[in-house]
Amino acid sequence: MTATMLAGRLDVANRSFAVEEVPVPVPGPGEVLIKVEAAGVCLSDVHLIEGMLKPMYLKGDKVTLGHEVAGTVHTLGEGVATAAVGDRVLLQAGESRDGVTYTRGVDYDGGWAEYALATATTLVPIPDELPFEQACFIPDAVSTPWAAITATGAVRPAEAVGVWGVGGLGAHGVQVLRAVGAFPIVAVDPLPAARERALAFGADAALDPADPEFAARLRAATGGRALDVAFDFAGVAPVREQAMASLGEQGRLVLVGLTDKPLTVTNGTLVSYLRQQIRGHYGSEGKDVVDLVGLVRGGRLDFSRSVSGTFPLAEAARAVEALERKEGNPIRLVLTP
Repeated sequence: MTATMLAGRLDVANRSFAVEEVPVPVPGPGEVLIKVEAAGVCLSDVHLIEGMLKPMYLKGDKVTLGHEVAGTVHTLGEGVATAAVGDRVLLQAGESRDGVTYTRGVDYDGGWAEYALATATTLVPIPDELPFEQACFIPDAVSTPWAAITATGAVRPAEAVGVWGVGGLGAHGVQVLRAVGAFPIVAVDPLPAARERALAFGADAALDPADPEFAARLRAATGGRALDVAFDFAGVAPVREQAMASLGEQGRLVLVGLTDKPLTVTNGTLVSYLRQQIRGHYGSEGKDVVDLVGLVRGGRLDFSRSVSGTFPLAEAARAVEALERKEGNPIRLVLTP
C-alpha cells in the first residue's frame, strides 16, 4: 500500500474543508486499520463545517470527518485477537475513554478517508449480504432514531406517534416505529416527495405541516386521538410548537434534530395540567448498533432504499453541498473511497 491517502479534513479553527493527501495511519496496540469501503454524509458533518457543532476533545485544529463508516479489516495492531484481516465490519460512531465519550470524525479522525484507525472494541461484524453502502450509516442514521424511539421516547405498541421531518433520521424512524408496533404513525413534512416516501416506508398517514386543516387532518388520521409521542427529527423551531400542540395527556415530545434556536412552550399551564414531557435525545449506545445489525440479518429491517446517492471521496465537498441544499431530498448520501 502507498504511504499516503486521501482524507476529507476539516480545520475547525477557520471552518475550511478540503480533501487532502495525508499519511496512512499505523495501528497501535489494540487498534485496527480499516480499508474504508463506504462512509455516510450526515447533517452533523454539515453542522461541524458550519461551526454550529464544535469538537469538545479534539487535539489540535484538524480532523478527518466521518462518523458513519464501514469497510474491511486491513491491518491488526499488537494484541488484537478479536478480528481478522478481511473481516467485513462497521465502526461504532464513538468510544468511551476514561468515562468520556469521544465521537469519531469529531474528537478524533473518522472515515472520510481511504483508511481509518479504529479501536478493536468498536468493530461490529456485518453479514456478507449487507452492502457496505447500507451498513455504514447504521451507527447514526438508524441507531439514533432507534434509541430515540425505544429508549428516550419509550414508545409502546399501539401508541399514536407523530414524526416531524422524514429525512435521514425520520425515514428510518418511520421504519423503526413500524417494527416496534406503533399505531398510527403520522409523518409530517412540507415536501410532497418526503411524504410519499414516508408512506412507502410504513407511515399510516403523511401530512403537510402548512395545511390550514392540519389539526383536523391529524385527528382524522388518528381516529380522534391526540398523539402519545411526537418526534422532532427536523431540528426546526416551529416544528416543536406544532408537535407539542398535537400531544395528549402524558404525551412526550422527543427532540432529536439539532438546532441552536430557543425552545419555547406557548402554553406552559396546559403542559403542566396534561403532565406532558419534553425529552432531549442524542446518539445511541453501542449495543443498539449490534442489535440493529442483528435485525437486518434477520430480515426485520431493510435499508436498500436509504442510499440516495454515492460520491467518490475526492468529491466530498460536493456531497456536503448536495446534502446542505437537500438536492433530491436525500435520505443518506455515501462516500466511496
